[in-house]
Amino acid sequence: MNYNDALNFILSKQSLGIKPGLTRIKALLESMGNPQNKIKIIHIAGTNGKGTVAKLINDALIDAGYKVGLFTSPWIIDYTEQIQINNTFISQDDFAKYVDAYRDNDCTEFEFLTAVMYKYFADSKVDYAVIECGMGGKGDSTNVEKENIAVLTSISLDHTDFLGSTLEEITKEKEGIIRDNCPCFRYNDTGDFNADNIDLANRVLHYLGVGDAKPVKPVGRQQRIGNVLIDGGHNVEAGRALAPVINNEIAVIGMMRDKDIDGYLSYVAPKCKKIICTNVDNKRAISAYDLSRFAKKYCNDVIVVDNPRQAVKQDGVSLICGSFYLLREIMDLLS
Repeated sequence: MNYNDALNFILSKQSLGIKPGLTRIKALLESMGNPQNKIKIIHIAGTNGKGTVAKLINDALIDAGYKVGLFTSPWIIDYTEQIQINNTFISQDDFAKYVDAYRDNDCTEFEFLTAVMYKYFADSKVDYAVIECGMGGKGDSTNVEKENIAVLTSISLDHTDFLGSTLEEITKEKEGIIRDNCPCFRYNDTGDFNADNIDLANRVLHYLGVGDAKPVKPVGRQQRIGNVLIDGGHNVEAGRALAPVINNEIAVIGMMRDKDIDGYLSYVAPKCKKIICTNVDNKRAISAYDLSRFAKKYCNDVIVVDNPRQAVKQDGVSLICGSFYLLREIMDLLS
């Protein structure tokens, strides 16, 4: 099996959707020798800031001389970017090897990817594995280890169809990664989202005897490429975090229909002089036209360009935001 075969095989599992429960991945990990219990895991759950806090901890540990595995999602540049060791993507050959070796399973795409990650990290003998939950906590496919350092970032309403309709229910789900007799670090809200993320990462690092983290911007999170700022944040808190760093933008926006679209746009759209609403190639996406109806509440100049690659080519675009899936479609046009 070559890389393209392996990628097509694992992507074909998207048709299985999201299935509750950890039975399938635990069975697969058992066949692998339970690699998740052979590595030191820093497990990160939350609604916003997971990727940033993971990257802060990852980079500081690497700087301190450790071999560090990093698991984050979703991918933007390449599928393999979700599994990294010391900031190097898993090679296409290694990815194909692990997929081929364990392809006989009934796991979903994310379950299979998670199991491959744990096996790869264990085989590579990483000193630490920094693991970002895909969604939730208690029922997340990553939540299979016996021991960890649990890290809880900012929690707000998101994925309510799966995690609960109240903040209390969602918090309880996120807290499912906490283990008895293992340390847990929680986000403290003092009003500065970026500073609070750094504070959280630093408390974890100090516990491990490592110095302060250096500021980072993970791919697709308030990242500037030339004259364009890109941000894949997609919920109300992400909008609130983005608003202070933008002003008078010409923005391309695409979103998923299961997000709080009005809440997100209430922060971002008033900071835009023009909004170009576009489609995203995902079955959960809201149409560009329907998105424009929300955007017109907050911005006087709103147009629809159905094709995202054409949308980002419009004159003066300075912001692309609303979905990591949108960024994935247009990233090559910015590099």
